Amino acid sequence: MMEGRRDIGSLYLVATPRTGMPEGEFLERVHAAMEGGVDVLQLRCKEWDALPYLRLAERVARLARDAGVPFFVNDRPDVVLAAGADGVHLGQQDLPVAWARRMAPGLMIGRSSHEPAHAEQAMVEEASYFAAGPVWDTPTKPGRRAAGLSYVQDVASRATAVPWFAIGGINLDNVHEVLEAGATRIAVVRAILDARDPAEAARGFVEALAQAAHSVEQEAVCT
Repeated sequence: MMEGRRDIGSLYLVATPRTGMPEGEFLERVHAAMEGGVDVLQLRCKEWDALPYLRLAERVARLARDAGVPFFVNDRPDVVLAAGADGVHLGQQDLPVAWARRMAPGLMIGRSSHEPAHAEQAMVEEASYFAAGPVWDTPTKPGRRAAGLSYVQDVASRATAVPWFAIGGINLDNVHEVLEAGATRIAVVRAILDARDPAEAARGFVEALAQAAHSVEQEAVCT
């Protein structure tokens, strides 16, 4: 298990099992996504009992370990520890970061944020990273009002040392808007996991991130 804050990637897949999708296909899609360039992975199984969550987390953890990708489990520090994952992702209504650290001092801890106060709190807590969004409405977060591109711009303007990912409704058609708003890392669900070819979709996001980084470098040279 990786301890403390480590270098974290820029393309984050939140993998949620699909109703009716065989587990084998789900795992194949997750594996393909990492082959395509996903470099941070989370397993999100809302409302699952601990035992099936743990069993799937163990299988996903092996895939992530083989790919050298940091692996997070949503909500459940107990499942993280039992499965040998690298960290836990905590929402605003989940365990406080301090409590999670007491349970597992070496755990990487990610945080959700939906407004500037949440982002500020994640910085104060010294989370391993935080997610900023949802940028657009998404069925992954039903009932959650979109935070909009203005929230991405707000977080980007803070120049925080804590890594952060824009999340929520991001796809290959609108990712450039998110990057132009100041994001340098993105998290996605459907746009990769539900794609016809998850590896190809992931490569598209990797290319978009690389193009945005190159543009920033060019601007810096010209100023």
